[in-house]
Amino acid sequence: MPRIFAPLLSAATYARWLHLTIGLVFAGVVLMVYPGTEGSGLGEVLLRAVPVDTVLLVLAALLPAMRRAEGVQARLLLMPEREQDIAAEPSRTWTDLRRTAAWLVGRVALGTGVGILSVLLPAAAVDLLLRPDPELFGLRLPAADGASWYPLLAPVLLFALGWLVVWAGRLQLAMAVSLLGPSPAERLAAAELRAERLLERNLLARELHDSIGHALTVTVIQAGAAREVGDPAFAAKALEVIEETGRQAMEDLERTLALLRDTGEGTGDGTTRTGTRTRTADDAGDPRERPGVDQLPALFDTARAAGSQVEARLDLPSGQLPGVLSREGYRIVQEGITNALKYAPGEPVSVRIALRDGWLEIRCANALAAAGAPVRSSPRRGGKGLRGIRERAVLLGGEASAGPESGAWVLAVRVPLRLGA
Repeated sequence: MPRIFAPLLSAATYARWLHLTIGLVFAGVVLMVYPGTEGSGLGEVLLRAVPVDTVLLVLAALLPAMRRAEGVQARLLLMPEREQDIAAEPSRTWTDLRRTAAWLVGRVALGTGVGILSVLLPAAAVDLLLRPDPELFGLRLPAADGASWYPLLAPVLLFALGWLVVWAGRLQLAMAVSLLGPSPAERLAAAELRAERLLERNLLARELHDSIGHALTVTVIQAGAAREVGDPAFAAKALEVIEETGRQAMEDLERTLALLRDTGEGTGDGTTRTGTRTRTADDAGDPRERPGVDQLPALFDTARAAGSQVEARLDLPSGQLPGVLSREGYRIVQEGITNALKYAPGEPVSVRIALRDGWLEIRCANALAAAGAPVRSSPRRGGKGLRGIRERAVLLGGEASAGPESGAWVLAVRVPLRLGA
């Protein structure tokens, strides 16, 4: 029973009813000014008004602003589940104009039908309640002898009217979504925009994970080592490393926040506007500039200060590595070093970066923690860091692998020097 009466008590039903009756108002105004309708029956009047209404509605649809007005009204009164299902933008193409015209004609036709029945059905219900010989839609019912059962039909008519409004409102909403909703091209553009924003969020998430995660790993290791050793000189050195690592993390965080602020603020000429000053990505000291492979020695020094021996060999001719590969290569090596410090602290780390046959090859290997040695993190199981490395490699057209190999944990990444190759 609640399912039967709940739609009849919903605010959406009455808002949609109001939206439907607006169509009847338009048809009524046309009939008031249309000549030759005096004394004619309802059917004849409607037949005469249909061509006039259709022509006027098509002409109104030619106004680009009409689509926006109808969209705003439909959003307010038809109450869709998602507002974006009904566009509130002016017509931009002939397809939009045709869809708007179809919407206006269908809306007025459905609204006129529901509006007329909204008048006739309550009038018939009152007739059944008050007259001994009532009429039902022009048909006179037989006079009742004694007690009449006709009044019992009045609630049935009102109940039927309520559900007529419910289904007509739902039909009107479906028409609005179909005819006033975004076109296939607009839906595709919106999907592309959502995908672009998702990629941007993933980029920011990877940047935060790699930079902040590395800084926290080094900080925890240094603090733990200083506490265990108890040497004032060692503790002072550890604090120095923690301070420098924290400073680098703050710079990385500033770069990430700058990227977040600059999202969607392009000027269209390859520059990005920040505050009141327009800067390019090549400006010296730009906080959005991410570290590249030329800053790897500082990263290795941090790892050595944390107690791990790092052997690095970089076979990279100067100026031959594109900026995007330099930046992504730095993050990949940073994640490899971070994993080594987390899962095998104190074990030697070997890093090899080289250009071979048009490919950038990165190999980061560390000896697995010795049996019984303390490990500060759970074993690696392809977490967010390794997944981020694979995503970076795939986006660059390459591949990545990670796993145990000959007693060591090996991270190997291979990406083409020419992007898109």
